[in-house]
Amino acid sequence: MAKVVCTSYIFPELIEGMEAAGHEVWVHPGEGPIPRNLLMERLANAEALISMLTDRIDRELLSAVSQLRIVANVAVGYENIDVDAAHEHEIIVTNTPDVLTETTADLTFALILGAARRIAEADATVRQGEFPAWGLDQELIGSDVFGKTLGIVGMGRIGTAVARRGRLGFGMKVLYHNRTRNEATEQELEAESVSFEVLLERSDVVCVHVPLTNETYHLFDREAFARMKPSAILVNVARGPVVDEAALVAALEQGDIAGAGIDVYEHEPEIHLGLLGLHERVVLAPHLGSATRETRRAMAKLAADNVLAVLAGNPPLTPV
Repeated sequence: MAKVVCTSYIFPELIEGMEAAGHEVWVHPGEGPIPRNLLMERLANAEALISMLTDRIDRELLSAVSQLRIVANVAVGYENIDVDAAHEHEIIVTNTPDVLTETTADLTFALILGAARRIAEADATVRQGEFPAWGLDQELIGSDVFGKTLGIVGMGRIGTAVARRGRLGFGMKVLYHNRTRNEATEQELEAESVSFEVLLERSDVVCVHVPLTNETYHLFDREAFARMKPSAILVNVARGPVVDEAALVAALEQGDIAGAGIDVYEHEPEIHLGLLGLHERVVLAPHLGSATRETRRAMAKLAADNVLAVLAGNPPLTPV
């Protein structure tokens, strides 16, 4: 029997499945991230950890546990885990790719439309008892999405899914910037591979879908925003630190860009006060990229399946 630690809520049927396989499962009962001292205590004799993106699994922690065999992260990203240290201690790290691709692409387009058509502002206006008079100069005039140019920074699974929605659903011209050419997407969607600078200059909507690395940290800075169209909208559903939030606030305040749809933040759960004060064409969400019942269940199941595979002596399903 192996001990499995879950740092957050996990669906009951998955707990039952691991217990049916003969394992003891402990789930952190509190709200929010598990306290570090409690996590260290629970991992002292555990063989598996199901972790969240908010859990810091660093070298110190990995060096302190002697029996841990797998860290199953319930996320596509794994920047919260010191993967090199895990490998040094022969601890397998897994993530949950693929299962959240479509739902994250859905949210991306919700943010595009929300910012372009000023949905959040309109909702607030109506709830305040106001109903702006119709007219050519109506207060909540937005901008079209159909037929515009969509720029994808990071044409991986999610970026491709967003590009597909834009091209096939909204008749958008698709530009993309990626480390490598995505020729299949070019053929399917008539997408054009361009430099980062050209993408910024030509796109009406710029969507961020890159992982957080040393190279992508603050990829969107003052210089990047200065290159964008004054009518452009930025959407970030990737990782917060890819965007310099202070530079984003300045760009919005100065009119360098027209709007933004943001789901991830530089210092989550803290949000730059300047962003909170901006309402016109700015939509903010609390990291909802994968937040549907179906997707969260699929993510948790994949993490649990990785744990069951490794504890049974089999290869993991989605190793990092």
